Amino acid sequence: MPNKTSAMEWLRIAYHDLKSAQILLDANHYTDSIGNDLQQALEKILKSISAYDNKQIKKSHDLVEIYAQVIDKLTLEESEIDFLEKATDYFKEDRYPNPSYSLPPKDEIKEILEFTELLFDKVSKMLNIDKNELKG
Repeated sequence: MPNKTSAMEWLRIAYHDLKSAQILLDANHYTDSIGNDLQQALEKILKSISAYDNKQIKKSHDLVEIYAQVIDKLTLEESEIDFLEKATDYFKEDRYPNPSYSLPPKDEIKEILEFTELLFDKVSKMLNIDKNELKG
């Protein structure tokens, strides 16, 4: 039996991350912070599918790996999987400066934000969850 309540919990927090990313982008904030919010939103959107199906949710931040767990329910284009790969790199467990630390390009952040919005809508619809229920 589907677990809509658990899926809604994941999507509600994903919505918060997504909205934070949108606000930060509109405010011309640093793209590394926006990217971190986008990665978190995408992670939670994908994990909501496993939650809905009462499947174990693997503790991973690798979006392609998480997608592989739900590929039987959600099909993405190759270009969309590329977005998952890029967004995975936005999440840094260690956000201290290092020689390879750089800000993601703003145009890339905008593309991934648009993809995240579309994926949020697609998964919400797929799980029969009204987005208005998630705004609280």
